[in-house]
Amino acid sequence: MAVKDRDRFSTATRIKLLGEQTAARVYRSQTKRQARRSRLTGRAALLALVLCTLIVALAYPMRQYVSQRAEIADLEREQRQASERVEQLRDLKARWQDDAYAEQQIRQRLHYVLPGETGYVVIDPDAAKQSRADLGAADRPWYANVWDGVDKADASDQ
Repeated sequence: MAVKDRDRFSTATRIKLLGEQTAARVYRSQTKRQARRSRLTGRAALLALVLCTLIVALAYPMRQYVSQRAEIADLEREQRQASERVEQLRDLKARWQDDAYAEQQIRQRLHYVLPGETGYVVIDPDAAKQSRADLGAADRPWYANVWDGVDKADASDQ
């Protein structure tokens, strides 16, 4: 009887029925896909929210950690430099304890001579063209600076 029922329907009716069944299947698959997609989208949104919260919560402590590590490195570098400077000063102090070094420095820096010696100051011809005023205080002997100070003090009294 099923064959007879099929034969009763026209081809147009069968195509229409087949189209409706296909449309129903497509609609059900789209609905399932949308349900699955919306469920995954909700999960993904929750995961993204949790990750963003973690990033925000950890950003400030991580920034503090990095800046503190940089500060520690700077302080260690400064400490090494200070230690090196202390060693240099200790060496210099030890050198000044030696009488020969002290005498050498006094002769060189202050232009002192021992009794019986004749002191000479050699002037570069190009440097002689410059006046004494053009030279900086550090470039001249100490006694020239002292006499300039005396001359200036004397000139201000008049």
